[in-house]
Amino acid sequence: MNKPVTYELQHVCQQSGARAGLLTTPHGQIKTPVYMPVGTQAVVKAMTSPEMKALGAQILLSNTYHLNLRPGSQIIKAAGGLHRFMAWDLPILTDSGGFQVFSLAELNKITEEGVAFRNHLDGSALLMTPESSMQIQQDLGADIAMAFDVCSPYPCAYEDAKADMERTHRWAMRCKDAHKRPDQALFGIVQGAFYKDLRITSAQTLSQMDFPGYGIGGLSVGEPKDIMYEMLEALIPHLPVNKPRYLMGVGTPDCLLEGVLRGVDMFDCVLATRIARNGTVLTRHGRLVVRNARYKADFAPLEEGCDCYTCLHHSRAYVRHLINTGEITGGRLCSIHNLRYLTRLMEGARQAILEDRFLDYIKDFYALFDMRGAFNRGEDQ
Repeated sequence: MNKPVTYELQHVCQQSGARAGLLTTPHGQIKTPVYMPVGTQAVVKAMTSPEMKALGAQILLSNTYHLNLRPGSQIIKAAGGLHRFMAWDLPILTDSGGFQVFSLAELNKITEEGVAFRNHLDGSALLMTPESSMQIQQDLGADIAMAFDVCSPYPCAYEDAKADMERTHRWAMRCKDAHKRPDQALFGIVQGAFYKDLRITSAQTLSQMDFPGYGIGGLSVGEPKDIMYEMLEALIPHLPVNKPRYLMGVGTPDCLLEGVLRGVDMFDCVLATRIARNGTVLTRHGRLVVRNARYKADFAPLEEGCDCYTCLHHSRAYVRHLINTGEITGGRLCSIHNLRYLTRLMEGARQAILEDRFLDYIKDFYALFDMRGAFNRGEDQ
């Protein structure tokens, strides 16, 4: 039987060791490295599917936990699956609900069976297990599903991190046993918190389970960036070369490039649209807070040379006016720009890898990008 998702390593940059690949799914091919916009509720906030295509998105991510609450996985299944429900005919990845175990920690209790939640909407009791996460994701019908895992906080004790990792491995096996949909790939998730030996153990253990791809979870949860990079450097050599690596919940421009440098293929993040709704945009020079008074009569685009709809048609002054008068179009225009910025950043990274000049690409990025007050850790979840 043909595998639903395959990865082809196309080129390794001679200058840096970063890699470019091709991910083939039932709904199309994805050129990596790739940034995946997040459509938590089956939509990238304030964006339409044609707009996402126009700005170059190759794959979207949706949230298993939230979609199971509203409208319910059975509703989406009855609609013909998530692709038809949200009118998106390119690839989709669904997370497992495991990050909600972490982010909604005050509302849940973890046992070997699974996670007992309190519904954050109405307080009702919920139980999510590896088996139910698989059933929900199979009902949603995304091209890629993720195993149900346990994300350790930062900081955490070694023994706690080890216990979370081992439970993640046991749950990964249960996910494999429960996952039966032949046109959907199931990725495992590496855990181990901030201990190199645990990260290596997790990467090796999951590799032996022979998943078609591997998520790297439990990073970007408040730790300093250099620790995240150390963990990547420790674990990635222990993942298969011929399968995709997905760094979960990371999407600041510098972290994307540093992840690619260390061999990561896939990234996702809500930051682009979250900060856009507050009038903050990404540019090659760093953050630009367009709602600020200095842009009241600034008739330049958000970023000179950007090919997004917003920059081709509107000025900073106009976007600022919309943001400051509470017009929802202001946040939409900023979202279009931010999503296109990150998509272009990854397109440029791929081209630099293919041309064996990725170190130069990063050097040029840091020469322009103002890192002062750039991003807080955890803000990119």
